[in-house]
Amino acid sequence: MSVEHERPIPTLSAAQLEAIYAQARREFPSECCGYLLGSGETSELVQCVNRQDKLHALDPEAHPRTSANAYNIGGRELLNLVRSFEGETPATIIYHSHPRVGAYFSEEDTNAAEAAGYPVDYLVVDCQEDRIVEAILFRRDPGRDPLEYVEVTRYPGASV
Repeated sequence: MSVEHERPIPTLSAAQLEAIYAQARREFPSECCGYLLGSGETSELVQCVNRQDKLHALDPEAHPRTSANAYNIGGRELLNLVRSFEGETPATIIYHSHPRVGAYFSEEDTNAAEAAGYPVDYLVVDCQEDRIVEAILFRRDPGRDPLEYVEVTRYPGASV
């Protein structure tokens, strides 16, 4: 696998993973979203508001997807995410849930990740009606053509 190995794989604590899972269940059937600043013991989880429904309501032609199948981090949360790359604890993971459809990196996810260009990994959470099935961490594989994000770590689910 020719995944970018110059960056270590960021770590999530059990408490952070539990908080992400709880957010995914709370916001179900919408996608949840957020990011992790740093990695390891000093990292900070930032849970964000999914603004996708607001964008869809303002301009459904430009934003045809709703929060049921898309997420959008915006406003101050996005500004803080972008500013983190210039600071001591840059974002290392951006996460979102996939309600009812499984943890995979979709074409839409790939397009959004490439447009943003952030040096992060992406965690996708499989959220079903009654539980979290699993979460998978994806990283861009520059050796693949066409471009692809590949699994680097898998986390077990939970009954949340």
